[in-house]
Amino acid sequence: MSSRVRPSLRERKFARTRLALAEAASHHLEAASFEALSVKSLCERVQISEATFFNYFPKKEDLIVYLDRLWTLELNWYGQQAMQQHQGLAVIDALFRYTSIQIQKKPGLMGEIIAHEARSRTRHQGPVITVAERMMAFSDLDGIVDTPDDSLEGLLRGSLQTAIEQGELPENIAMSAAMVGLVSIFYGVPLALQHGNPAAIAAMYRQQLELLWKGLRVAAG
Repeated sequence: MSSRVRPSLRERKFARTRLALAEAASHHLEAASFEALSVKSLCERVQISEATFFNYFPKKEDLIVYLDRLWTLELNWYGQQAMQQHQGLAVIDALFRYTSIQIQKKPGLMGEIIAHEARSRTRHQGPVITVAERMMAFSDLDGIVDTPDDSLEGLLRGSLQTAIEQGELPENIAMSAAMVGLVSIFYGVPLALQHGNPAAIAAMYRQQLELLWKGLRVAAG
C-alpha cells in the first residue's frame, strides 16, 4: 500500500457515507432496476437525510456513474496485476475473464452499469474517487491508492498496441475497427446472455475474442 498521509477524519467520514450509499444501491440493483430506486428509500437505509444525499451526489444518476467508476478502478487494478505476468492479448483475455466473474457475482449491478453506458449520450466523468474511498472500498488490493483511474477504452487500447508491437497482431490492423469490436464484445455479450445463461459469458467472451483476432488478421492480409 502507498505511504501517503492518512486521510483526515472528515475525509474518512465523507468516504464512509458515500460508500455506504453505493453499497445500498448495489444491493438494491440485484433485485430491481436503478429507475425503481428512490432517493428517499436509499437515505432511509443509510440513515441520512435526502438533503445530505445531494451533498454527495448532485443528481441521482451520479450514483450509477460512481458505481461505474468504482468498478472501472478495480478493473484497472486487475489489469495492472495481469500486466505483471502477461502482455498484449493475454492481458485483454484476463480483463474479460475478470469481468465475466464480476457479472456472475453481481449481475444486477453490472447489468445497470452496462445499460447506463449504452444510454449515455456523452461521457460523464462522475465523482472523483478519493484516497480514503480507495482505501476503504478496496482494503485488500495492494497498491489501489496509486492505481491509474483509466477508462476501459484506455486499458484495451494500450494492450492492443502492445500486442501489435509483440507481433501478436499485424502492424497494419485498423485500430479503430479493433476497438469497436472489443467494446462491442465487452458490452454486447453480457446483454445477450445475462438473463439466459450468465455462466456462459466467460466462454462466449473467449470465443468472440478469438473470432475478432482471426478477423483482424485476415483483414490486414
